[in-house]
Amino acid sequence: MQDSPRDAAPGASTTHFGYQTVDEADKARKVAEVFHSVAAKYDVMNDLMSAGLHRVWKAFTIGRADVRPGMKVLDIAGGTGDLSKAFARKAGPDGQVWLTDINDSMLRVGRDRMVDAGLLLPTAVCDAEKLPFPNAYFDRVSVAFGLRNMTHKDQALAEMRRVLKPGGKLLVLEFSRIAKPLAPAYDWYSFNVLPWLGKKVAGDEQSYRYLAESIRMHPDQETLAGMMREAGLSRVRFFNLSAGLVALHEGVNLG
Repeated sequence: MQDSPRDAAPGASTTHFGYQTVDEADKARKVAEVFHSVAAKYDVMNDLMSAGLHRVWKAFTIGRADVRPGMKVLDIAGGTGDLSKAFARKAGPDGQVWLTDINDSMLRVGRDRMVDAGLLLPTAVCDAEKLPFPNAYFDRVSVAFGLRNMTHKDQALAEMRRVLKPGGKLLVLEFSRIAKPLAPAYDWYSFNVLPWLGKKVAGDEQSYRYLAESIRMHPDQETLAGMMREAGLSRVRFFNLSAGLVALHEGVNLG
C-alpha cells in the first residue's frame, strides 16, 4: 500500500481502517488496495498464518451449512473460492452457487481455481452492502473472513437476510475474541510475526499489519450475534473455534 496514514476530513462521515480513522468513502478504496496487493499470495499466506487451521475452520462451516442438491448458495467475499468449491459439489448440477467478491483481483484468482477444478460457477464483483440479487433467492449465504472489512456491517447483514429464502441460513466465519489467557501471545504474534511474514512472502508488510488491526476492531462474538438479530435473523448462535480465535455465527431467516 502506498498511502500514508491520515486523519479524516473534518465533518466527513468516518469509520475505521485498522487503527486509523478515515472517511467512509476512503475505506473501500484502502481495503481494495490491500486485497489487490495480497491476492496472488493469499492462499499461501493463509496456510502460513494459521498453520493450516483455516482449512479446519472452513470445513466446519461447510458442514454447518448443510448444502443439499438443488440449493442456491451465495458466497460473499468468496475470494479464492474454498467455500464455493465445496458448496458447488454439494449443490450438484441442479443447484446454483455464486462466487462473489468486491475485489476483482481476488475474484479472478477464485474463478481460475474453479475452472482448474472443473467447476463453471457464476461469478460477480459486487458490494455486500448492495447485493444485486432479488429478495428471498438463496437457501444459504456465507461470508468468510470478509465482514470485518465492510464499512456498514449492519447494512451488509440486512442485505444478506434480504436475499435469503424463508428458512434460509446465513453463516459468518470471522476472526473474533480469543480467550483472555491467550491474548498477550496472540497480540505479539499478530503485530510481529504476521507483518514479517507479509514482508517476506507477499512483499507487503503494511497490508498484513492492517489485517491484524482489522481483527482487533471487529465486533466480539456477543456483539456480532446482537447485530445479526437486529438485522432480522433468528436462532442466532455462534461457535468458538480455536479458543475464540475464530467464531462461526449462524442465523436463520424465518421470513
